[in-house]
Amino acid sequence: MNKKELQGNLLLLLTALVWGCAFVAQSVSAEKIGPFTFQAVRSLIGGTVLIPVIMAMDKKKKRQGIYQKPSPDQKRTLLFGGIACGFILCVASCLQQAGIAYTTVGKAGFITAMYILIVPLLGLFFHQRVPAKIWGCILIAAAGLYLLCMTKGSLRLSRGDGLMVLCAVVFSVHILAVDHFSPKTDGIRLACLQFFASSAFAAVGMVIWERPSLETVLSAWSTLLYAGALSCGIGYTLQIIGQKNTRPAVASLLMSLESVFAVLAGAVLLREIPTLREGLGCGLMFAAIILAQLPQRKQE
Repeated sequence: MNKKELQGNLLLLLTALVWGCAFVAQSVSAEKIGPFTFQAVRSLIGGTVLIPVIMAMDKKKKRQGIYQKPSPDQKRTLLFGGIACGFILCVASCLQQAGIAYTTVGKAGFITAMYILIVPLLGLFFHQRVPAKIWGCILIAAAGLYLLCMTKGSLRLSRGDGLMVLCAVVFSVHILAVDHFSPKTDGIRLACLQFFASSAFAAVGMVIWERPSLETVLSAWSTLLYAGALSCGIGYTLQIIGQKNTRPAVASLLMSLESVFAVLAGAVLLREIPTLREGLGCGLMFAAIILAQLPQRKQE
């Protein structure tokens, strides 16, 4: 491993830590403000933080002589993609924020991470084959989900865990949308625009259903700042920089540690200690997540 690879790995590990701890910020915010308000303010902060990042990267490209002004088609794709991805992100994030008010940080982290297994399943709608390994991982994850979320002898998800499962499904759709639009436009610009679009959509829900006071919003300023500036803005930037010098398989494995950091952060900061049953469920789900991302052997 050379120096650049090591730096990339450390940046992605830091990204997973930032994202994992964000679940604590979300849990604390859920006690003070509604999900639409949280998402509206968080996304607005995240998009704003990315503006100087975009300006700095453009300046660097111009200095290197590789800057290319986007064409009208690219601008239209960026606008449409940003709005579409922003809407999906808004739905997924609001479901997550609503669910985290009724469940633990650790559960929220692991259930959300199920998008890694759901994305290949959604590929069936596009006539993409799901490898046998993924089906096996899904069975392992299902067993882990049962141990993590359901009481002995029950097959009913709690309200919070059910919202988290829906959140994981919608996040899977968001990943497919980003995969569709990101090769056609600048990735960080797409992220910036989707944050602003997500904030606008969430603001509509905020005005209709929540109508918070400025005092209420300010009471959650620290957790909003962490979730917006660090988790959205800086976290995304670290991911982009880190992935440049890291192999895709290694990158996905490092970022999947987000769910582990969520459990650790919940235990240390909120005293949410998993039971033995929940710990075993987390272990099975994490094993499924890791196995799903390991590269398959090429058939000779």
